[in-house]
Amino acid sequence: AVSQPLNSIYVSTLYSLQRIDLETEKLLWEVPYAGGCDRMSISPDGKLMYLPSLEKDFWNVVQCESGEVIAKIKVHARAHNTIYGSSGQWAYMADIASPFLHVADTRTHTVDRKIGPFSAGVRPFTIDSSETRVFVTVNELLGFEVGDLKSGEKLASVKVLGWDKGPVRRHGNPSHGIGLTPDEKEIWVCDGHNMRMHIFSAQPPYQQQTTIPLSDMPGWVTFSMDGQYAYPSSGEVIHARRREVLYLLKDEHQNTVSSEKMVEIFKKEGKAIANGDQFGVGRLH
Repeated sequence: AVSQPLNSIYVSTLYSLQRIDLETEKLLWEVPYAGGCDRMSISPDGKLMYLPSLEKDFWNVVQCESGEVIAKIKVHARAHNTIYGSSGQWAYMADIASPFLHVADTRTHTVDRKIGPFSAGVRPFTIDSSETRVFVTVNELLGFEVGDLKSGEKLASVKVLGWDKGPVRRHGNPSHGIGLTPDEKEIWVCDGHNMRMHIFSAQPPYQQQTTIPLSDMPGWVTFSMDGQYAYPSSGEVIHARRREVLYLLKDEHQNTVSSEKMVEIFKKEGKAIANGDQFGVGRLH
């Protein structure tokens, strides 16, 4: 995750959090946290982070400058994924063991409401920029479900048609990974067993549009800020509009590079001037 005002990127290990200066690329500090760390998210003003424990029952609220914990939010049992809303008023917390998406009030750092229940434990999810809709993947479903972030209701359950579930090598659920295109017109859903990315309309009735074969099992997807490119964790760079795989990321030894942790950063004279998100979230507003 990135704090643009602090010109820093934050990387979590299983047990600690690192702050790295984006200009010097040097480690500024590393702080261990009791209970471990998972996929965090930072407030729009770059000051606060919601940092989940490593599948324990709580989230830490952390000051981005110092790494100090200023609050602890008990949620359920297995903290995992987090999105800080673009308004800065709400943080969205997914606990693997709960069929609800929990929403924290970032002024009080307490759980304000729950969205759902969905059909099973909530896995990766995404939201639109107006913070009205959430699209979640859940255990056992090849597809996704939709929730209303205002009313708390589950609105729809959408299955991938034409493809069967099967064994997966990672994460344990059929669709681990979902992204909303920045223009909020499409939902891209990972299919681990069939090694594909399925594309749906982001508007009811969520029509299934097409599918893109990948070179490996996808477990995540995000997009460039302008929406031109899709980045599945299997390493492809996809032209989102043309549905065309442009190339496969490789390192200096021509080995395929794949990652579920990726963020886009624009810099000028060593300073971050814009950044994307590791989650494929809506950017319409």
